[in-house]
Amino acid sequence: MKNSLIILFAAAALLQGCTSDASETAATDGASTAYALVIHGGAGAITRADMTPEMEQEYLKVLNEALDIGETILKGGGTSLDAVEKTIMYLEDSPLFNAGKGAVFTHEGKNELDASVMDGASMKAGAVGGVTIVKNPIQAARAVMEKSQHVLLVGKGAEQFALEQKIDTVSPEYFFTQARWDALERAKAAENQQEGTLMTNPDYKFGTVGCVALDRSGNIVAGTSTGGMTNKRWNRLGDAPIIGAGTYANNATCGVSCTGHGEFFIRYAVAHDVSAMMEYKGSSVQEAGEFIVNQKLKNAGGEGGLIALDKKGNIVMPFNSEGMYRGYAKAGERVVKIYKD
Repeated sequence: MKNSLIILFAAAALLQGCTSDASETAATDGASTAYALVIHGGAGAITRADMTPEMEQEYLKVLNEALDIGETILKGGGTSLDAVEKTIMYLEDSPLFNAGKGAVFTHEGKNELDASVMDGASMKAGAVGGVTIVKNPIQAARAVMEKSQHVLLVGKGAEQFALEQKIDTVSPEYFFTQARWDALERAKAAENQQEGTLMTNPDYKFGTVGCVALDRSGNIVAGTSTGGMTNKRWNRLGDAPIIGAGTYANNATCGVSCTGHGEFFIRYAVAHDVSAMMEYKGSSVQEAGEFIVNQKLKNAGGEGGLIALDKKGNIVMPFNSEGMYRGYAKAGERVVKIYKD
């Protein structure tokens, strides 16, 4: 009898241990990650045929370095807002991407920069558009969010605000790069041959940069920065500085940063649409992102992609163009990619 009781208790303990392990595994699978960071450097006609091995390695290097900056902040307990700002600033300082230093030229031969940021906890946002002397537009966007009563400032007014906030400014010549100037010349030549049709050359890339971060406090922040569209006219603004179109964050759902043909992203309120599908339909961030980019947007003729993460750190990076500079970092996990494969 005594041996039977011992066996019974041992079996019960073993069963309890198995149940506990299964429960912990399920809880781990469904639990939030400590932090998460996802970035993009633009989507468009990006193929291996147009990329030298050296250039490809340079892009991958800079994307990894950008992730290093944001992940270091998040890993150390810093805020998602700081992580997004510093990560995007690094990408703005690189001539590889169409943002900050690498901004493309307008038809008039100028550089007009846009940026936005949104905080998923407070639902506050800030943006600037058409600035020509702000070294890091994402800094100005953050200042608009934190130090003004407004959301979007443009042109001279945005520049005056940046000066008052003591944000770094530069001479417009700072943004000159020969590659971007040559792209403008090609665009004008193609335009003349095609009776004014814009953006028909396949080497035009949608080079916006963006970052979305989830910090240890569970706060989501999204930010986007761009130099706009090569050969654009009339102070055109795309989706990057438009909250709900190019940038959106809500702690209850997700954070989103978009890149692509801005007019389509504005018309379809793409960034907010991802959040709306999650909130109203119960879609996962993966389901929402993939559907909007590869079905809804694609069927409408819109090209580009987005990055998004939810409150548990689940990440999606869909795009319907040939390539998108992109990557993410979580605790013990990192991915950096350029092409579809």
